[in-house]
Amino acid sequence: MTVLWLNLLFVFVCAALARMAPLARQPGMLAPEGGPAPVPKPNKLLVAAAAASFVLVSGLRNNIGDTPFYMLNYYLLNPTFEGFSFEGDFGFSVLSIVLKKLTPDPQALVFVTAFVTNVLIVTGLYRYSRMIEVSLFLYITTGMFTVSMNGIRQYLAAAILFAGTHWLIRGDWRRYFLIVLLAATFHNTAIIMLGVYFLVRRRAWTKTTMLLLALAVLAAIGFDQFFGVLLILIEGSHYTIYGQFDEGGANIIRVAVTGAPLLVAFLGRHKLRSIWPESDLFVNMTMLGFLFMVISVNNWIFARFNIYFGLYSLVLCSWIIPLFAERYRKLAYYGLLVLHLMYFYYEHVVALGLQYRSDYL
Repeated sequence: MTVLWLNLLFVFVCAALARMAPLARQPGMLAPEGGPAPVPKPNKLLVAAAAASFVLVSGLRNNIGDTPFYMLNYYLLNPTFEGFSFEGDFGFSVLSIVLKKLTPDPQALVFVTAFVTNVLIVTGLYRYSRMIEVSLFLYITTGMFTVSMNGIRQYLAAAILFAGTHWLIRGDWRRYFLIVLLAATFHNTAIIMLGVYFLVRRRAWTKTTMLLLALAVLAAIGFDQFFGVLLILIEGSHYTIYGQFDEGGANIIRVAVTGAPLLVAFLGRHKLRSIWPESDLFVNMTMLGFLFMVISVNNWIFARFNIYFGLYSLVLCSWIIPLFAERYRKLAYYGLLVLHLMYFYYEHVVALGLQYRSDYL
């Protein structure tokens, strides 16, 4: 855990200094008070240093989750396209074959996926976050960074989708759909974002939002019936494998952590919309992630769908601090950091006893 703690400290310091020492001003974004002054854009060099830390820590590991299995599969891989099938997650297969032709070292696959995933994520957070250090701090303390080292393919797909947020905001469905199709070649569940496109590009906190929340609660309460219907719908498809997962439900604390920023966003929804015109999309994305987490209290596998939505909650959390009255803003800022730090310790040290191993660090 020492490396992970040092990474957390280094990333937060770099990101905090980046916001305090901006290189330029970003037009088109309002100040937290809703005034005309644009929000300073963080120092790119310091943000790049934080991104480099993510890449090195993630890319040079040899354990955590499924990493050893990916490395073993890479070692055993026959690097040829003879008889290659463009089905399923073929994008990841292509990447693996190309890398294997260049080097037999499986660390190459781990490093390249870590590089692409974390650079895309940090770039997106740099572009949309109000407080970059908050978003990057939460990327680590909510466990997302750790999960990215476990679900390599799905987080790579999520990072690609996150990079397409610009087209999602603009409503350029052609380009966004191409992004979704690309992401689906690395993890086929990314295809759900084709439908999500039509759900999130609308005003937040409408009757539709409340209906979806109610349906998620009902699905959690009557999970056996809900899951039975779902298995019938996906029968015969390659998604049938998800019906074989029975690893217990997600931690209720994690569900609460996912839902907390939504409560603050709801209470300050009018101010949030006035200082951040794009907020509705990020709120809706966060809400969808929360709905999957609610359902996942019965079966952990549903929590994996939050991988596609969790990155948007990191942006949202950086914008809810200005919703507080100025005299309470520092309390909200440090309270957010301390509570997430406690959660990080509980989940990674107490619950998981996580160990980080590397041949290089």
